[in-house]
Amino acid sequence: MQQILVYADSLSWGIVPTTRRRLDFDQRWPGVLENALNDGTRRVRVIEDCLNGRRTVWDDPFKPGRNGLLGLAQRIEIHSPLALVVLMLGTNDFQSMHPHNAWHSAQGTAALVRAIREAPIEPGMPVPQVLVVAPPPITSPRGPIAPKFEGGERKCVGLAEALRAVCGELGCPFFDAGSVITASRHDGVHLDADQHTLLGAALAAQVEQLGVLIVR
Repeated sequence: MQQILVYADSLSWGIVPTTRRRLDFDQRWPGVLENALNDGTRRVRVIEDCLNGRRTVWDDPFKPGRNGLLGLAQRIEIHSPLALVVLMLGTNDFQSMHPHNAWHSAQGTAALVRAIREAPIEPGMPVPQVLVVAPPPITSPRGPIAPKFEGGERKCVGLAEALRAVCGELGCPFFDAGSVITASRHDGVHLDADQHTLLGAALAAQVEQLGVLIVR
């Protein structure tokens, strides 16, 4: 069994926009990814560590535990051996209570990549490859989350380009989710079910290209 860890937020947790419900596993992009990679020649498990409201490296002033850097190294240790970590964060860095721009968020992701690479895994276990995924841009926040993400559509401008630059410096692969999907037409932030399907399929192709999975 080869394992992939998805470290992300509510976009990957599968929240149904404008509700507090969750899509089923096979509807969420990590589930679509797992199903696509299990093609009969190998067994792949996608582990979801997706926390609603998770930032890259900042705290949520209203809810504890949303700083993505805290405890990350231990999560890598817990789930090792890992073939790959898929890191898709940044959207919550642009909530209205934060002043951050795309450069700040990309630097937060860089800190997460370094933490993954420096995690205290057991001797002989591989340091996993990290695939950084830029979330699709926030459009116009609507519905119950509108106050929380007010102004996010402006602050997030340039995130994909900033993340691509960081990945070039760190030598890790990058994928721009915004090249295949868009934020929800219902709330302007999360992902509608059809976008999960598209993203899961696109990331399956990306993972295949990385060559990190063994065909048995």
